[in-house]
Amino acid sequence: MTSLSLEVDGASAAENPTKPVEKARNDAVDVLRGLVMILMAIDHVRDFVGPQVDFRIDLTKTSAALFFTRWITHFCAPVFVLLAGTSAYLQAARGKSRSELSWFLLTRGAWLVLLEITVIRIGWTFDLGYHVTPLQVIWAIGWSMIALAGLVHLPVRVVAAIGVAMIAGHNLLDGVSFAKGSALDVVWSILHTSRPFEPVPGHYVFIAYPLVPWIGVMAAGYGLGALFEAAPGERRAWLYKLGAALTLSFVVVRGLNVYGDPLPWTSQGSALATTLSFLNCRKYPPSLSYLLMTLGPALVALGALEGRELPGKRILLVFGRAPLFYYILHLFLAHASAAILHYAIHGDEVFTWQHMGLPAKAQHGLPFVYGTTLVVVAALYPLCRWFAELKRRRRDLAFLSYL
Repeated sequence: MTSLSLEVDGASAAENPTKPVEKARNDAVDVLRGLVMILMAIDHVRDFVGPQVDFRIDLTKTSAALFFTRWITHFCAPVFVLLAGTSAYLQAARGKSRSELSWFLLTRGAWLVLLEITVIRIGWTFDLGYHVTPLQVIWAIGWSMIALAGLVHLPVRVVAAIGVAMIAGHNLLDGVSFAKGSALDVVWSILHTSRPFEPVPGHYVFIAYPLVPWIGVMAAGYGLGALFEAAPGERRAWLYKLGAALTLSFVVVRGLNVYGDPLPWTSQGSALATTLSFLNCRKYPPSLSYLLMTLGPALVALGALEGRELPGKRILLVFGRAPLFYYILHLFLAHASAAILHYAIHGDEVFTWQHMGLPAKAQHGLPFVYGTTLVVVAALYPLCRWFAELKRRRRDLAFLSYL
């Protein structure tokens, strides 16, 4: 039997500690992660210096160029979370016992949550007074890891099934609501409904990434890791098939306009405008359509990257192997650069935590956004290369695995 069929029978590296250990990292995972990290920088630089968009893109106020600049970055969070789950499985494949993996996920998840509400929120807001606290992708990854710390004690196929069920079924809960401001409303905001609340007058918490669907994505990613026990050719074929199936499912689910996204698409005055409406799926929280739309092509890309050399691969590997380090640095660098720029142009109108209301005169065009992104990414490369090499050389420093 192939290694993939062994997984179907329930025997896998994550469940059988006597299985021979594969030490090598999978380049395709790191390359894809590095690619989406660069895409992420485009969106965040745009947040700080470019044209603003609503959380749900308003097609009446958004050009096609701005729409697709935002849309290509929709792949970032789903790929991050999915591959975090896959990476957890691969750690087991490289020799971690189930208890060791569970402890690592629990402690690293808690560490990420702490970083989100301290260092990362400062990077986003430059607000030491905690007037606003956005809870975003690192928050979701942290809590998803904590959930996965418990799930890894189940068979891999069960974890994958739980993840798929959460992704496919969470939109059934869209109609659930509680009295605004009540304890249940806050809990439901954390779990499923993206909204702000005010725990203390003048201090707001905005839960941009409710946990239920993201826990599902990470659990599905953990299940995906089983494919990496197959031979490269077989793995590539499975990634193509799964990616194509998810992409086709997106077209069908979205096309039916019955379930999968709270805002149906509508026919517009032109083919382009109708296409934009079709692709304009909800991210906060991520709808089923949104996740099918992003994860399907991501799996196809992962298959295409298997064993392939491509221009810039070494650069992408560097970023993909230092993701948290990159994430934190890129926030502070992009935000600080924007603050200096705005101060130089507008004097005392310094960029503050109120950046979501960036005035029109401070919004630069998309060429400026892309150019600034290139500068930010280029500046981060030598730092990330140094850190990735440090992690490779100093495996004895366990704390580096938390960065």
